[in-house]
Amino acid sequence: MMKPLNALILAGGQSSRMGRDKALLSFQNTHFLQRIYRIAEQCCNSVYILTPWPERYCNILPDERSFLSESSPGEGSLIALYQGLQQIEMTGDWLLLLACDLPLLDAEILLSWYKNLQYLPLEILACIPKNGDRWEPLCGFYHSQILPDLENYIDRGDRSFQKFLTTIPVSEIILSDREKKMLWNCNTPEDLKYLDSLR
Repeated sequence: MMKPLNALILAGGQSSRMGRDKALLSFQNTHFLQRIYRIAEQCCNSVYILTPWPERYCNILPDERSFLSESSPGEGSLIALYQGLQQIEMTGDWLLLLACDLPLLDAEILLSWYKNLQYLPLEILACIPKNGDRWEPLCGFYHSQILPDLENYIDRGDRSFQKFLTTIPVSEIILSDREKKMLWNCNTPEDLKYLDSLR
């Protein structure tokens, strides 16, 4: 029997390339953040949103218990993961980390990845998709025991997620074409036009 899974959705980015809050963009008549939340609910026992602006999203996600405070926005997703892990009372061994700009996210794929976690060696602290030579850390799984390594890395002044993943035992998720498509993120107005063409 699979253990419970927690999810953390990051909604604290500046959306500088898009020019407006990506969490509030829509795909198929649903806000990105709301869409990601609903998909995470299909896979996880508990879902949290880390954001410095809960008031922006309370109308689309009215459950206030799901919001966690991001105390230092703008410092990057690695710091956000650290802050989230500090606040979540983990109900299982693994946390699913998700960006809020993954409109093509697929619950079926996430569940298949999650089922494979039970076969990983005990020393593995993260299970992450890799696209080419780069990790896709904002759609990946992190073990509860990762926190001390994360804290030590941040205490050294480092902030690079890609570099952090070279310092810990990571299991790579080999991607199919369908899975690569799921990981496409919407960053620019041009990306949004492309997404509109898929409606």
